Amino acid sequence: MRKWTITSALLLLILLSIVPDQGRKNQANAEESESDNLVDPPKIEDKLGAVPHGLSTDSDVVKRESESMSRKTLRKSAEKFEFQAEVSRLMDIIINSLYSNKDIFLRELISNASDALDKIRFLALTDKEILGEGDDTKLEILLKLDKEKKILSIRDRGIGMTKEDLIKNLGTIAKSGTSAFVEKMQTSGDLNLIGQFGVGFYSVYLVADYVEVISKHNDDKQYVWESKADGAFAISEDEWNEPLGRGTEIRLHLREEAGEYLEEDKLKDLVKKYSEFINFPISIWSTKEVDVEVPADEDDSEDESPEKSSTEDEEVEEDGEKKPKTKTVKETTSEWEVLNDVKAIWLRSPKEVTDEEYSKFYHSLAKDFSEDKPMSWSHFTAEGDVEFKAVLFVPPKAPHDLYESYYNANKSNLKLYVRRVFISDEFDDLLPKYLNFLMGLVDSDTLPLNVSREMLQQHNSLKTIKKKLIRKALDMIRRIAEEDPDESSEKDNTDAEKTNDNDEKKGQYTKFWNEFGKSIKLGIIEDAANRGRLAKLLRFESSKSDGKLVSLDQYIKRMKTGQKDIFYITGTSKEQLEKSPFLERLTKKNYEVIFFTDPVDEYLMQYLMDYEDHKFQNVSKEGLKIGKDSKDKELKDSFKDLTKWWKDALVTENVDSVKLSNRLADSPCVVVTSKFGWSANMERIMQSQTLSDASKQAYMRGKRVLEINPRHPIIKELQERVAKDPEDASVKQTARLMYQTALMESGFMLSDPKDFASSIYSSVRSSLNISPDASVEEEDDVEETEVETESKSETKDNKGKDDVEDDSESAYKDEL
Repeated sequence: MRKWTITSALLLLILLSIVPDQGRKNQANAEESESDNLVDPPKIEDKLGAVPHGLSTDSDVVKRESESMSRKTLRKSAEKFEFQAEVSRLMDIIINSLYSNKDIFLRELISNASDALDKIRFLALTDKEILGEGDDTKLEILLKLDKEKKILSIRDRGIGMTKEDLIKNLGTIAKSGTSAFVEKMQTSGDLNLIGQFGVGFYSVYLVADYVEVISKHNDDKQYVWESKADGAFAISEDEWNEPLGRGTEIRLHLREEAGEYLEEDKLKDLVKKYSEFINFPISIWSTKEVDVEVPADEDDSEDESPEKSSTEDEEVEEDGEKKPKTKTVKETTSEWEVLNDVKAIWLRSPKEVTDEEYSKFYHSLAKDFSEDKPMSWSHFTAEGDVEFKAVLFVPPKAPHDLYESYYNANKSNLKLYVRRVFISDEFDDLLPKYLNFLMGLVDSDTLPLNVSREMLQQHNSLKTIKKKLIRKALDMIRRIAEEDPDESSEKDNTDAEKTNDNDEKKGQYTKFWNEFGKSIKLGIIEDAANRGRLAKLLRFESSKSDGKLVSLDQYIKRMKTGQKDIFYITGTSKEQLEKSPFLERLTKKNYEVIFFTDPVDEYLMQYLMDYEDHKFQNVSKEGLKIGKDSKDKELKDSFKDLTKWWKDALVTENVDSVKLSNRLADSPCVVVTSKFGWSANMERIMQSQTLSDASKQAYMRGKRVLEINPRHPIIKELQERVAKDPEDASVKQTARLMYQTALMESGFMLSDPKDFASSIYSSVRSSLNISPDASVEEEDDVEETEVETESKSETKDNKGKDDVEDDSESAYKDEL
């Protein structure tokens, strides 16, 4: 009985051990069968909770991702597209470029990533859930290297791109931006400006021959954009890579010759150089060797020399106990290292910021990485009802399209931040249009965050900010002039020790005026409140400036005693104006006359009526007063008959009157316009307008007045001949010819050039004693007949040829 009991217990134990194994085998078989029947494996959207960067990556994902990263051919299952023609043209230039500075690609990609982060941060102001959870809430830019596969990855947690965005943003671009960049490249060969034209992404092909863009937008699935820069790109739903959650990762498969960009130190230097002031943390996956203390093995200690072993840590503590022997070894560790830990420059005190830091910040802000420093900058804090900090810069050069679409463009170079949060760079109300060449940013603590951009644009605080910005901007420009030694050359310069600083700032305002002078003039036209301040910034050449630019204040200092008006004249060039008959007597009497040669100057002087209680006087118009009135009443009376006769002789020329002139010295006559009408130069400008209507402009044309020089021998001779025979046709013809000549010399366009030419030819006949009845000889018709015969012969040959072709065509049709 006892034996039976022991045997039964052993059998029961054996059975219990067999059953679980069989169950596990059945479960494994079932799972294997189920996996074989599974047609569609779960896609990456089902794994959005995964933690990025491989922290939860299983072996299958690693395998798929490895295959994806090692490929350099477009996926067969992807949807293929052709690049826009302009993009292909641009990429050809970049790929075949011999430009040495290929470093710019990283700058452009980081800049684009920063823009994407700015967008998601702005949207999160009104919808916090849009950022998601976990790592997705970290707004950062991450750089990672794979030296074995020669891949550089740039990752951001920005807004991401949908499939449509990938096609639109990476396959097509604005034609104007491309054309402008290509044109600039052909003239200067400088690829460094690529970011200013909105085509910065394509700089990746300077260093990569295959590019993958993996992107996930909250409103779409995760997609992969890929291209080998061969005129085509492909887009496919991403089933290979680890889910991003949100944002974009760009993988550059580097060329053989771009191996330097696989070095951490190189990337760190580039980020420090170009992207130090990006408003989001930029981190690189950095690998370092660190010293670590580990317990020393006995074998190791025996092999070591006595000197070396004596250096091991074997110290006696205060309580008498010995520490274990240790040794220092090298250990490789990897971690994220932040590269741009510089505090936002506008939050620091201006006294703490160096000139070099300001220059770096400007280049980062303007995406201008030339060696030119900004001409000037203004860093200030405004307090009161509206508190804000601002930094404004005057660029070293004007943008290529600054005035091309001045009144139609709604762009601004000023970025608006609210409590360090980027809001927009599309607020054209922060600065007036004439100051839209300034770069900078404004950070306000009083503006509301949680409102739409449209509502913020109507906020009353913006008007206060705008008013203060304009005042600071004009003070900054005025400071350029004050610090320029050329501008203060007439003052005593006692600071001899500041010679080096003066040399650096010498000619700066002339440079500013050549680049942005037109903006100051437009400001005088548009901004009545600041017209006086802007007028002080005006510069121009004059009859006494010897090619240098002078200000209105300098002109007033040089005015003659008794001179009340500021004399000026408008025209197409300084050389033309210097020879103008309007300046003859003014020059002889040593008066200074301002030369305005820019077309916008005509509009400018319609708004700038006076300056410092001195009125402006156009010397080509009526009303010119030179000192005391030197006209002699007897002289006027003696020429009264001539002026009346001359006006009647010009009845068809629409002349308002004929008067004696007080502005001529060497010329016999000149044509001036009424005080409030258009000058000759303004007429020319208006007639050259594309959509001008001559019939509607007639009322604005000034009345024309012929002024004659009573001291000129031609005028005296004409007076005598008119007195002898007022009806002499030749004298009338001479009077008309003199008027037409004066009209041209005064800058007007002739209404009937043919009539003027005929008068000149008649005068030439008379001077050569050729009879007025002499006619032009008739040419022979022989040559014309021969040509006509040849033409008929050629026509006949062509007709015969056509008949033969018609017959051949008929035969071919019959054969068919």
